[in-house]
Amino acid sequence: MIFDPRLCELGEGPLWHPIREQMFWFDINNQKLLSQDRDGPREWRFPEIVSAAGWVSDDVLLIAGERDLFLFDLETEEVETLCLLEQDKPKNRPNDGRADPNGGFWIGTMAKDEAIGAGAIYRYYRGELRKLFSGISIPNAICFPPGGGFAHYADTVTQKVMKVRLDAEGWPNGTPEVFLDLASEGHYPDGAVIDANGVMWLAQWGASRVAAYDTQGNFLRAIGVDAPQTTCPAFAGPQLSALVVTSARKNLDAAALQAAPLSGATFVIEGASRGQYEHQVIIG
Repeated sequence: MIFDPRLCELGEGPLWHPIREQMFWFDINNQKLLSQDRDGPREWRFPEIVSAAGWVSDDVLLIAGERDLFLFDLETEEVETLCLLEQDKPKNRPNDGRADPNGGFWIGTMAKDEAIGAGAIYRYYRGELRKLFSGISIPNAICFPPGGGFAHYADTVTQKVMKVRLDAEGWPNGTPEVFLDLASEGHYPDGAVIDANGVMWLAQWGASRVAAYDTQGNFLRAIGVDAPQTTCPAFAGPQLSALVVTSARKNLDAAALQAAPLSGATFVIEGASRGQYEHQVIIG
């Protein structure tokens, strides 16, 4: 089912704001933040690439941009830089990101031309931006099980989703381990979210689906989407029972677009499971 018919070149970063009861997501290549609420569709265009967000308050989002993490007031459209992000790497951009249970915000970066190993994964927490993992090509699948304790992330080109233990403040504490290895199936992990039962819902680039895996990494089921390049899921709605999935048109030729004309739309899957509320980002 279509949640929003606007076609994104590279849809990403869906976020359900639990106070506003409003859905947000990004079209990375077109430098847009999009939204859908009771009043209909909205969008904001930025002078740089934007890719992911967390909610700070009723009206303010933390947004990851090319040069910084910044605060964006949805009502006044005022922008305030929170901290700089890879200002020494103008060929990079942000990609997948999500708030963690401690109120931190994780964000991955990558080369605009997808150069191998050019990116990293960072965490902003109470005024500090710290690099967590380097040598990342396409950061994705940043998500957190209920209760904290662990984080997941992926470098899409490796076809693996990782799991790393966290300390009491939410910083990685230990060596990351492989949670999913999809190489034998030929799947590439993109964005992911974890539901209230600890099940991971993982978009798989090029597979026209979102797949569910239990806490041990066992495959449970997959739900098809009418777009080959699914990018990221997020739970939405007052009961968090709707799974919203972004997608992309990027790099699809005319034949592929004719076969999948809804590529780039944002989809919704009703009743797949019940999600967790997205965590609030704590600024200071």
